[in-house]
Amino acid sequence: MKNIGRNITSAKALCAMVDKYGFLPLFKNNIEGFSVEEHTPPRLWFAPDVDGPWEWKGPVIRMAGCAYGKFFKGKAGFISMKWFPDFANYRRDGYDFDARFDDGLARYSDKVIFDALYGSGDMLSRIWRQKSGVKKRGEFDAAVTRLQMLCYVTTTDFEYAVDKNGSPYGWGLARYSTPEEHFGSAFTDRVYQKEPEGSLEIILKHLQGIFPDEDEKQIMRIIKA
Repeated sequence: MKNIGRNITSAKALCAMVDKYGFLPLFKNNIEGFSVEEHTPPRLWFAPDVDGPWEWKGPVIRMAGCAYGKFFKGKAGFISMKWFPDFANYRRDGYDFDARFDDGLARYSDKVIFDALYGSGDMLSRIWRQKSGVKKRGEFDAAVTRLQMLCYVTTTDFEYAVDKNGSPYGWGLARYSTPEEHFGSAFTDRVYQKEPEGSLEIILKHLQGIFPDEDEKQIMRIIKA
């Protein structure tokens, strides 16, 4: 994979790469070549008049039907629906969120924030935070990252402010949902069908096939929560 080159030059090309490899972090990490950043020309990152990966996130989520969120060591990336149910099963360790909380494995603050989203479809981040009653942005954002790392929450799209000419601008506000609500039966019919270790085994085998020169420890650094 590291020798593909900087050939992600459109949202369509990014969709194709997500579909092909199944897992694709947005930024550089401990595995060389395993990121959107390394396969995209630098000129397309945060350019004032050119769309690039930052602007393509929403279109790719919609076109590829993939999961997007802070899944990789608290940093963002894409996971195709071929692999996301197994990834969620492993990360959740077979628990739905209520069972995790009942067993003392989740914080009360995370439950408050999760419950504010659950059953509401998708929700803009600022509306979700208001509904949760959490006043500190940092506290809210940290909880959302934990919920995404455990695959209880996924980003469904981004919305942008529009200038007087009708052109979007700014960083964009994320919309969130639970995978159960966003993906429906494509997720719920598969997420708990294996033992968590069985899901880990097939994910590890898949990534070892893509990165045959990487040792298992390096790959597990990406897979583990």
